[in-house]
Amino acid sequence: MPIVGVLALQGDVREHVATLERLDVKVLKVRTPEQLDDIDGLIVPGGESTAIAHLLITSGIRPVLQARLDEGFKVLGTCAGLILLSDVVLDGRDDQWSFKKLDVSVRRNGYGRQIASFESPVDLKGVGEVPGVFIRAPKIEHVGDNVEVLATLDHGDGTHAVFVRHENVWGCSFHPELTSETRVHQLFTDAL
Repeated sequence: MPIVGVLALQGDVREHVATLERLDVKVLKVRTPEQLDDIDGLIVPGGESTAIAHLLITSGIRPVLQARLDEGFKVLGTCAGLILLSDVVLDGRDDQWSFKKLDVSVRRNGYGRQIASFESPVDLKGVGEVPGVFIRAPKIEHVGDNVEVLATLDHGDGTHAVFVRHENVWGCSFHPELTSETRVHQLFTDAL
C-alpha cells in the first residue's frame, strides 16, 4: 500500500489527510526534507502560495523536493499547490517562485478574490461530474501540448481546464478536499 504525504506547512492539511484516510490510504504529514524519503507521492495543499513557498525554503524542503520532482516523484498540487508547480505564474509577487514542473500558465486569484469564491460541478474525465470548490482559485490560462486535461469547468467566459497532469505532476485549481468526494484523490493514489 502506498504512503501519501501531505505537505504540512500551511493550508488545507487536515482536510487532505481526512480524505485520504477515507480511502484507507496510509498518510504522513510532511514537515521535513527527510520525510520525503518515506512516501510514494505528495500532495501540496491549497492555502496561500507565497506563504507555502516561504515555508518550503525555511524548512529546507524546497531543494530536496525539486530534486525528487526532477527524478519523477509524483506530486498533486491543489489551488496554491498548482501555483507552486506551474511553469508560469501570472499576477504573482515579484519574489514569487515555482518548481516549474507543470507546463501550464496560471493566474493567481484568476476567478476573483475571496468574495468571488464559488462552488460548481466540474467534468472529471472518465468519471463524470464532481463538486468543485473554488476559493481565490488560480485560473489555468494556457496548457502545454503534453499536458493532459483531466477536468474542465464551464464558467461563463468559456470552458477552462481545472485539473491537469503531465507525467508525474498533477495540478488542480479547485479544492477536492473540501467536499465528501474522494475520486480526485483516488485517481492520484491509484497512479502511485
